[in-house]
Formats: sequence, C-alpha cells, structure tokens
Amino acid sequence: MNETPANANNPYRPPTAAVAETGTVGTVLAGRWARLGAVLLDGLIFSTMVYTPLLLAGFSSIFIALITRQPLVWVASMFIGAAVAGAMFLVWVVLTIIFVNRNGQTIAKKLIGIKVVRKDGSKAALSRIFWLRNVVNMLPSLIPIFGAIYGLVDALFIFSDTRQCLHDRIADTIVVHA
Repeated sequence: MNETPANANNPYRPPTAAVAETGTVGTVLAGRWARLGAVLLDGLIFSTMVYTPLLLAGFSSIFIALITRQPLVWVASMFIGAAVAGAMFLVWVVLTIIFVNRNGQTIAKKLIGIKVVRKDGSKAALSRIFWLRNVVNMLPSLIPIFGAIYGLVDALFIFSDTRQCLHDRIADTIVVHA
C-alpha cells in the first residue's frame, strides 16, 4: 500500500511549510494579546502621568474661580497644572528612554514582560526603535484618511505568521518574551 498522499506528486498542490512560534533560536514571540495589553497600558500610564495634572488643575481652577472670583488665581492654578503636566511628561520621556535603551521595553512592556529585539534576536538600538518603529510609522498618520487606513493596516499585520506589525517590518524588529 502506498503511504504517500494522492496529490504528493501534483506540481499544482499548495506549498507546505513548518510554522514555528519562535522568531529566532531561543526567542519566543510575544502573544498578540500581550502586545495589545502593552499598548493600552502604555496609553493609560501616559494619560495618567500627563493628562491627570491638567484635569486636576482645570477643575480646581474652576472651583477656585467660583469661590474667590479672582481671575489671576484661576490663571495661576492653570499655569501650575501645565507646569506639573510638563514635568510629568519629561519624567515619562526619561523613563521610556531609559527602559527602551536598556532592554527594548517601554514602561508597560517591562511590566508585562515583553521586549523589542532585532529579527535575529540581537538588541534593537534606541535610534532604530525611535526613528523606524515610531517616527517613520507616525508620518502617514499626518495624511488625512490615508493615515487612518495605514494605522488599521499596520495593526492588522499582527495576524501574520511572524506577528510583525508594519512598523516591526519597517524596523526589522520582533517583539518577544523578555
């Protein structure tokens, strides 16, 4: 009895390939949900650090303006809120630069336990992550309509076998378990 499939010699059969869950030897690709969680958590951390002082300053300045009826007190509280938000933004930038430079991780990626590396498993440079994964990827979003479509296409690339979004492919990076 012949143990080969009936279409084994068929030149028109679809190609076959072994699909592995690893990017390179010794690296395990981060899951799609972990990557989504990291993006959402990074947004939450940024919003909490930067926008919360602005919201608190805005609400407190309205409250102060209603009680004191002095516009200069209101303006001063808004400046204080903006200064605190600016300082918190700088703290966020410094922490993000330190984590990304040290191990290819944002604050949320560090908390979740994933990191960005080169496709061959080597460390991704801060400049590669900043310029190719972020700045180059952000430029299309400045174009109305096309930017929204590009953002959707970029995110949908996560469903490829390599789990690389478009910005990963541009920067030749992968996201793996840390």
